[in-house]
Amino acid sequence: MLLADEPTGNLDSERSVEIMELLTDLNQNSGITVLMVTHEPDMAAFARTIVHFKDGLVERIDNEVPA
Repeated sequence: MLLADEPTGNLDSERSVEIMELLTDLNQNSGITVLMVTHEPDMAAFARTIVHFKDGLVERIDNEVPA
């Protein structure tokens, strides 16, 4: 399992996409589970499952989000 806390924070959009493609490749081709925290909707869109938090509590879970 790879834990990533804001892996694209402070990066330009091109580098952010490169990082997300790398994480996606690690997941799809190497079977590594990636757990990522982000505040960027564009980067969250790469995920298959998104857990939304509000005030420290789970607000909702979106499963099988199309990437």
